[in-house]
Amino acid sequence: MDDASIKTESWLKKRIRLAVIPALIMCVLVWLTFLIDETRIFRFNFSLLGIYPRQLNGLVGIVFSPFIHGSLSHLVSNTFPLLVLFSLLFYFYNQIAFKSLVLLWLLSGFFTWLMGRDSYHIGASGLIFALVFFLFFSGLFRKHIPLVAVSMVVAFVYGSTVWSIFPITEYVDVTLSWEAHLSGAAAGLLVAFVFRSKGPQKPEDLPEDEEGWGHEAEYEDAGD
Repeated sequence: MDDASIKTESWLKKRIRLAVIPALIMCVLVWLTFLIDETRIFRFNFSLLGIYPRQLNGLVGIVFSPFIHGSLSHLVSNTFPLLVLFSLLFYFYNQIAFKSLVLLWLLSGFFTWLMGRDSYHIGASGLIFALVFFLFFSGLFRKHIPLVAVSMVVAFVYGSTVWSIFPITEYVDVTLSWEAHLSGAAAGLLVAFVFRSKGPQKPEDLPEDEEGWGHEAEYEDAGD
């Protein structure tokens, strides 16, 4: 194996580690919050930190609701998507990952606060839908084959859940917040559109002073 291949392999391993770390941190925090809530160490009902629409005290849930889950099954069903979607975001969109995540988090929560039913909305489902729609549309907007491939994988894995962004979900399972799902979807599409010219681009579309996914300058820095 020549030096260039060794540097490339080292760079890929480093990039994978950097992508997985935020995903693991998020999952650990979500599980830790659940365990603390279940054991009632602080004698406080964490559900009260959820999003309560159109109430000022419900705004705090925009920040905290993704960490709070009402049952073990609820938590387990969200853990794997969080792990996968966070990793995809930070691997393929590393240059805009943090900015995108902050906007996806805040907008999905704020939209839920605007349109949700009068009850506490908890769980990471809204954020998950925001990530799904962001990853799907970001690849389509850029028309870059590796990113379009990510879009197709996301659509294949999570496409069957799209029905839950519609009000009919309330009649199927009243515990599901279709408002959070729809809010996440809207946030994901909006952020993908806003950042469509930022971060990774098709090679021929890259401005000279910006390094996107697959740009040669990244490989030159791989050994740092």
